[in-house]
Amino acid sequence: MTTKHEIRRGAYADSVILMKVQKGLAGLPGVDDAAVVMATPANKDVLRSTGFDLTGIDVGADDLLIVVKAADEQTAAEAIAQVDGLMKQRPSGGAAGFRPKSLRRAADMLPDASWVIVSVPGRYAAAVADEALALGKHVMLYSDNVPLADEAKLKQKARASGLLVMGPDCGTAIINGVGLGFANRVQRGRIGVVGASGTGIQAITVAVHQLGGGISQAIGTGGRDLKEAVGGITMIDGIDLLAADAETDVIVIVSKPPSPHIAQAVLNAARTAGKPVVIYFMGQFAPGQRLGNLAFAQSLQEAAALAVAPQGRDGGAEKDGNNKGYLRGLFSGGTLAYECVMMCQAVLAPLYTNVPVGTAQPLADVHASQHHTIVDMGEDVFTQGRLHPMMDGSLRLRRLQKEAADPDTAVILLDVLLGDGAQADPAAELAPAIAAITQARPDIAIGIILIGTDSDPQNSDGQIDQLEQAGAAVFRSVDGAAAMAIGQLAAVTAAASSVAPLPQTFAAINVGVETFHDSLQAQGASVIQVDWRPPAGGNDKLAAILAKMKGR
Repeated sequence: MTTKHEIRRGAYADSVILMKVQKGLAGLPGVDDAAVVMATPANKDVLRSTGFDLTGIDVGADDLLIVVKAADEQTAAEAIAQVDGLMKQRPSGGAAGFRPKSLRRAADMLPDASWVIVSVPGRYAAAVADEALALGKHVMLYSDNVPLADEAKLKQKARASGLLVMGPDCGTAIINGVGLGFANRVQRGRIGVVGASGTGIQAITVAVHQLGGGISQAIGTGGRDLKEAVGGITMIDGIDLLAADAETDVIVIVSKPPSPHIAQAVLNAARTAGKPVVIYFMGQFAPGQRLGNLAFAQSLQEAAALAVAPQGRDGGAEKDGNNKGYLRGLFSGGTLAYECVMMCQAVLAPLYTNVPVGTAQPLADVHASQHHTIVDMGEDVFTQGRLHPMMDGSLRLRRLQKEAADPDTAVILLDVLLGDGAQADPAAELAPAIAAITQARPDIAIGIILIGTDSDPQNSDGQIDQLEQAGAAVFRSVDGAAAMAIGQLAAVTAAASSVAPLPQTFAAINVGVETFHDSLQAQGASVIQVDWRPPAGGNDKLAAILAKMKGR
């Protein structure tokens, strides 16, 4: 067995073409194995791990490396001689015709193109994407190995220009019915998807299709978009865009677990979307089944099902749903307060409490609310020298009146716990106070979480009747009350999108992997392929000089 190699300095070809050439060589008679790759450190490591001996081969990342294992030296040499012929074997179509050498020339040739698809090696990708933004184009950045700092800069620039950058490492999107990257062919409809997971987007869009629904847009963000350094820019802009999109009725968000701070920002954008939003943060605790217009799924399939058949929000005496004030929760049950904090902290920020958990912050003074506040009034500080609020509600009653007098209060949540040893008739004490509040402040929504049965001494049915007649919405669980509260605090109109509405037709410039061009062309989209090569043949110093000259 003989191994022979050839190095082509600065000879760039995209990875799909190289894969086809490699397979062509490996299939020749007498050839045992072949490799045709750009000689990046990662590619060389892979070659070594699969049995190729690269000892003594001096090759750089911008060089094309061809290695053939064959029965003898002549067979190996004949195989390498066929590389040029295999390189020229491209599918028929636009990519095989005239291909402009520059992105600017391509934009002149296809002025309707609103997108640039970039799949060049990561070390060059940010510069290509930046040029696309300068030309006023949205970017799908398939390339990986783009520095995180470059990603943040690109997305900040895009937001300032009313554009989107999907990626880096964005493998899937559907824009105006046209699939980009590895997207599936699904029917159009009124469900929009924003995802930091390419395969997650594929699974959801396919499931929606199979369930009889359709996709308006599917926006990929790239897997790092929800990192603190990037700030969820594309995710939030994508939500805002779909919220303003007349062709989208339901929004689905899918991502691996984001940081708590970014999750709050994303959920706040979703909360103000003015449309039903389904959220699936894979592997992360869901704060509830439904919170206002938000529904939380536990799987990709469930996310699709919820989007296709969105259920109404949990009941309650909802008012105009447009309160801009704060939530105030006054609890006698510590576990109920804790669960309410767990649910609401995902959406409401800042949230203060005397039972802090997660991102909720401790109250500076438990006797004074600030912003959104949930207080467990069964804690020791409230019960020293007095009965627990389950037996004596007078202290909480005074706090209730205090919160109602605060013009910033929009929603008040209380719990009522029945059973042996509890107040004999808590509704008789609360109902008059609630009636007075709802009469004086019709803008305030009051929710009661009632824990009890019709066999309890207080009779739960009678308690509910008194409380509802006073104007409160009564729930049997924390999640129902939390959903009502967040629904009241959510604006009913969508936030203004920083991204301009997407054009009704799809046209794109493809820079990199040619199969993306062929896929778009097969779907009837207008597309042009750029004959891209590394600037200055991959010479970083010369490329930097040329970039400075170009900047002048």
